[in-house]
Amino acid sequence: MTSPIDDLHSVRDYLRYASSRFAASPLFFGHGTDNVWDEAVQLVMRSLHLPLENNTLFLDARLTREERELVLERIARRVDERVPLAYLLGEAWFMGMPFHVDERVLVPRSPIGELIENGFQPWLGDKPVERILDLCTGSGCIGIGAASVFGEAEVDLSDISPDALEVAESNIDLHGVRERVRTVQSDVFDNIEGRYDVIVSNPPYVDADDLSSMPDEYRHEPELGLAAGKDGLDIAHRIIAKAAEHLTPGGLLVVEVGNSWVAMDEAYPDLPLTWLEFENGGDGVFLITEPDLRQWQASS
Repeated sequence: MTSPIDDLHSVRDYLRYASSRFAASPLFFGHGTDNVWDEAVQLVMRSLHLPLENNTLFLDARLTREERELVLERIARRVDERVPLAYLLGEAWFMGMPFHVDERVLVPRSPIGELIENGFQPWLGDKPVERILDLCTGSGCIGIGAASVFGEAEVDLSDISPDALEVAESNIDLHGVRERVRTVQSDVFDNIEGRYDVIVSNPPYVDADDLSSMPDEYRHEPELGLAAGKDGLDIAHRIIAKAAEHLTPGGLLVVEVGNSWVAMDEAYPDLPLTWLEFENGGDGVFLITEPDLRQWQASS
């Protein structure tokens, strides 16, 4: 395809061009936007380090040739290679905060962010939060987001992947929380010590059928962060089995299992899970308290 680099000059030109290319392509939107226009705005504006809002001042600004080459390259890769936008930009936003991301970690998109912003209320009540564990942390967005809400809490970011933990370390530095947030390499609870007031996890939960039929965009994400066996619950089973040992009295366990929530309900018919609803969309997240978890274990 002939490059339009000499025909397109302004920010407005590239927004229009990106929108047209995206609309004519079988793209899947699920990594931060849900439509052609928002995808185009994020790609063009963030590639140029311009704001996503209140940016009309820049629409007729002309791009340098280097900028044009960069934007065109990213548009082409989004269309031809189906690379998720966050990987092209090297950043994703979660709870209104930027995070470094690349193909070593999943793109942040969990509805748990809304729960964190609300301080885990009303389920937490007046329980003080001194320690938080973000299990299967990936980029660290959930744990660092929690650290921003609970300003005195110590937060552990745990993952089996050393590559993911390198990304999480970069985000600890990005947000300046190293005095309270640390990384721990662990296969679920294997290397986890002590107890936590809140354990929150967005573990791998994609079942075998969904994994085989995912849109191309998801195939750029690490399979280690997605695949969880035939029913999508390989990691969730391990979390349920050991979580009570690592929760303080009255503590909370929050786990996202996405589309595997039906399998979760079927696997644990007597476990008193609370399935959360979110104003901003999303489902497949359950919550259970430490007393309920211990009582269920005692009766099982």
